[in-house]
Amino acid sequence: MATFVSEPTEQQPANDLFNVPNQLTAARFILAIVVFVLIPWQFYLAALIVFAIAASTDWIDGYYARKYGQVTKIGRMFDPFVDKIIICGTFIFLAAEKDSRIDAWMAVVVVGRELLVTALRSSIEQSGGDFSASFAGKLKMVFQCAAVVASLLTLWLGGDGPSWLPPAVTVLAWVAILSTVQSGLDYIIAAARHFRQEDVSP
Repeated sequence: MATFVSEPTEQQPANDLFNVPNQLTAARFILAIVVFVLIPWQFYLAALIVFAIAASTDWIDGYYARKYGQVTKIGRMFDPFVDKIIICGTFIFLAAEKDSRIDAWMAVVVVGRELLVTALRSSIEQSGGDFSASFAGKLKMVFQCAAVVASLLTLWLGGDGPSWLPPAVTVLAWVAILSTVQSGLDYIIAAARHFRQEDVSP
């Protein structure tokens, strides 16, 4: 997940809503919609390529924002929102596809985790706390993207794919779900500590 943490520089004011990171985030949002259109039409290879491009822009906009200090409030909200849209949406659409190896309950777990973390982040940051993405959260994103790519590849190849690919998709999907749950528990524990400290503070 990209985070915008650097101080703004003179080259690009922090209040510029149309800076490069925000443009990349907006492009990722549009690409996510394209993926959602392509999957039901069974253009799986095109969906895979577009998804891979969209996922890569998440790293690029984060790197650019950190390097040049292009920080905006809307960027801090819009970037994680788009991350959640593309992952949750793609899992939902894949769950509706036969032979995707992504089950409906997996999509529910992914969506539920994101809703919970969003609620916790909103509550903690409103009280002045820091709830930045953890390493476990970033690793979870990697596993989720890997499961999506493998699933789309399986759908595209169909019966012509190697025999090991469908079981590999199942394994990746389970790893993605387990990492989703584990990272969610990390956030819950961190939030509980924060709220406990608030309760004991004078």
